[in-house]
Amino acid sequence: MGIEIERKFLVTNNAWKEFAVSSYLKQGYISSEPGRIVRVRIEGQAAMLTIKGLNTGISCGEWEYPIPLNDAQMLLDTVCQKPLIEKYRYRLPMDGLTWEIDEFLGDNAGLVVAEIELPSEGFEFHRPEWLGEEVSHDRRYANANLLKHPYKSW
Repeated sequence: MGIEIERKFLVTNNAWKEFAVSSYLKQGYISSEPGRIVRVRIEGQAAMLTIKGLNTGISCGEWEYPIPLNDAQMLLDTVCQKPLIEKYRYRLPMDGLTWEIDEFLGDNAGLVVAEIELPSEGFEFHRPEWLGEEVSHDRRYANANLLKHPYKSW
């Protein structure tokens, strides 16, 4: 079993943008129930099926499997709940870790969130000046929740 340990923050400015590499992501949810999240994601020419277990703090079980791109597109088109989540993901390596900054589109436009995966829950890391409020425990910011309650409706 894989364990994902992740902290999530709002972003206060664009100082990170000039150093980050971006890609476009489209993802959908076969199940968006807490503890039973099943996600399909296409990023470029790669597709993944991800299963996430119940969160305990900032950790949760996570299993990821590559799937054929055509299968992923069919699942997004015919099986996944609508609307799909679309965003630009920017990756920014820093101090041996990688920040992932998501700039959401569509009904979640205007929302920019930075995430960092950590090797352990108590792991200390440098907080860049562009980080704002931590929202790791605020489930509104979980992508599966943005599907049901988009940012534009807050």
